Amino acid sequence: MFRFKQFSVRQDRCPMKVGTDGVLLGAWAGVRPSDRRMLDIGTGTGLIALMLAQRAPEASVTGVDIDDVAQARENGDASPWGDRVAFERCPVQEFRAPEPFDLIVSNPPFFVDSLTCPDEGRTAARHAVHLPFDELRDAVLRLMAPAGRFAVILPTTEAERFLAVCAGRLALTRRTDVRTTPRHPAKRALMEFSRTGVADAAPEISELTVGTGRHECYTPEYRALTRDFYLKF
Repeated sequence: MFRFKQFSVRQDRCPMKVGTDGVLLGAWAGVRPSDRRMLDIGTGTGLIALMLAQRAPEASVTGVDIDDVAQARENGDASPWGDRVAFERCPVQEFRAPEPFDLIVSNPPFFVDSLTCPDEGRTAARHAVHLPFDELRDAVLRLMAPAGRFAVILPTTEAERFLAVCAGRLALTRRTDVRTTPRHPAKRALMEFSRTGVADAAPEISELTVGTGRHECYTPEYRALTRDFYLKF
C-alpha cells in the first residue's frame, strides 16, 4: 500500500505501481473551479483519478483502463471521494460517455519501438500496443468538451512523436520538461492541450527539477507541487 495524506493506494494486483510520473501528472494538470467532469485514461490503480478528486471537490471523475479496474474501485471506495469517482474496464477507443469531459488526463503506454516485456500486463501498461498515439488523440477529441483540456506525461522522445501526431488537431498550451536532478537532461514532458483554434497564444513553457542530486533530497519546486499529497512533504 502507498499512503498519501488523504488517501491510500493498494497496488498488489496492478501491473504498474505508483510512480513519480503519475504523481507529477495528477498534481500538475490544470484544474479549474468550473470543471465538473474529468476522465483518467489508463487509470491503473486509480491514483491520478483520486488526486483529481482531491483537487476538485465539485467534480466527478471517471477512470478507464483496458485491464481489470477492481483494485482501482477498491481504492476509490476507501477514499473520502468514493461517491464522486467511478471506474470502468473498457478500451478508451470503445468508451462512451453521456457528456463530454472538461479535463482528460493520461499517463499512457508509451514505448513504441522497444522490445516488449514477457509480462503481458506490464506490456499493455508500458507499450503503445493497445493504445497507439493516434488512437489516443482521436479518443481525446471525441470525449473532450469544446473548451476542455487534455494533460499527458511522456518521455521526452515520445513527447515529440505525440506532438507530431497531434499537429493540426490538438494545440499545445502548456509544457513542463522534468529533470530528475539538475545534472541530468529532461527525461519527461508534461503537456497540456486544447482543441486547435481554442487557444491562440503561444504555449507556456517551463522546467521542473525533482531532486537536488542528494539522496531523497527534493527541490523546493517539486515539494511545492506535490505537498498536498506526499506524507513526507
